[in-house]
Amino acid sequence: MTLPLPSPAAPLRIGTRGSPLALAQAYETRDRLAAAFDLPGEAFEIVAITTTGDAVQDRPLSEIGGKGLFTREIERDLLSGAIDLAVHSMKDMPVEQPAGLVLDTYLPREDPRDAFVSPALTSIAALPQGAVVGTSSLRRKAQVLHRRPDLGVVEFRGNVQTRLRKLAEGVADCTFLAMAGLNRL
Repeated sequence: MTLPLPSPAAPLRIGTRGSPLALAQAYETRDRLAAAFDLPGEAFEIVAITTTGDAVQDRPLSEIGGKGLFTREIERDLLSGAIDLAVHSMKDMPVEQPAGLVLDTYLPREDPRDAFVSPALTSIAALPQGAVVGTSSLRRKAQVLHRRPDLGVVEFRGNVQTRLRKLAEGVADCTFLAMAGLNRL
């Protein structure tokens, strides 16, 4: 089966979250597709979709359903035909995919490490006893408390910009951010 290539008159709709990182990944996807098929960028439309994880910011992710919170609405739009393809961060993907959908293509692997981010300190070891770490990741919380059980951990949700603002406001002494996201931004 041969499908017509997208064009400015009939663009391929790429669905993603509206966060700066999700949009950066969607634009990278658009640019790679445009280059691969020798198409103008206008042959693609980026469609920002608000997900449950984006809309509910006042509770930890584990309280509102865990995985799938950043993909459900995008998958719904993909299945309904409102968008033609979806771009997700792999960290947001649930283990099982909805019927009719498949993970087919991946951007090149980015740096898998976490970055320690603090306005005043340079490492976990430099944190004073009782310092506060901001994270919404159960994995990161377990890792930091295993290494430094004397630290406090507070819920720290939001995109990169929101987390940096919270650091500047003193909500926490440090946080951890994915190097992949920092590099893509």
